[in-house]
Amino acid sequence: MPGPRMYGDLAHLWPLVSPPEDYAGEARHWRDALRAHLGPGRHSILELGVGGGNNLSHLVAEFDAAAVDLSEGMLEHSRRLNPSVEHHVGDMRTVRLGRTFDAVIAHDAISYLRTEDDLRATFATAKVHLRPGGLFVCAPDWFRETLRAPSVDVHGPRGDPAGDAGELTFVEFVHDPDPADTTIEVVYVYFRRRGSRVDVEEDRHTLGLFPLATWLALLEESGFRAGTRPYPVHEDGHEAWLITGVLRGDGPTR
Repeated sequence: MPGPRMYGDLAHLWPLVSPPEDYAGEARHWRDALRAHLGPGRHSILELGVGGGNNLSHLVAEFDAAAVDLSEGMLEHSRRLNPSVEHHVGDMRTVRLGRTFDAVIAHDAISYLRTEDDLRATFATAKVHLRPGGLFVCAPDWFRETLRAPSVDVHGPRGDPAGDAGELTFVEFVHDPDPADTTIEVVYVYFRRRGSRVDVEEDRHTLGLFPLATWLALLEESGFRAGTRPYPVHEDGHEAWLITGVLRGDGPTR
């Protein structure tokens, strides 16, 4: 089954879908989480599932960073936005860079993990890339406790219909086809207007959905001391928490 088109043939639309300036408020929460554990200084971080690099773009002034993503199209956006960052194509469940960092972060790309085994594999990736006492932070889009489905949101218009990229309006429809499993579906319909022409594209994303307790229990099982931080970045509260994990070991644990 083909993957989401936003990370393939529609990746060129990303700057209209999600401008980096929209992430300034979110990034403050990530910076605060990193600083609360790591303290002052220019620490090293690895982002798993960096996408277009929007959240990371607000952190690179203070941290040395490397980034991983499955989509070459999205990495092209991140490379342009974050030229100082070392980028790698890879799957957050299996990638191995052969080095460690002070922190590993995963923004909402972690929402694409659909099974508990996917979560375990990604936590293992974070673990192998962290020094003892290092910090893991992630932010799934939805938890079982915060999902309100079905729901519909309209975004835009964004851009200039007379410009090369045109103007984009898109509809986001979230639903849970089978409440007994660990996935939901998000359907996007994109309306791209260039001059008098309007093109319409459909894009389907299957995401994972787990209770907060599952995230925390599997982090603990994987060798982390798990916790949460409030993450009030959406009016409907669907992200709700930053999940944190401090790698157990002999290193600093503040």
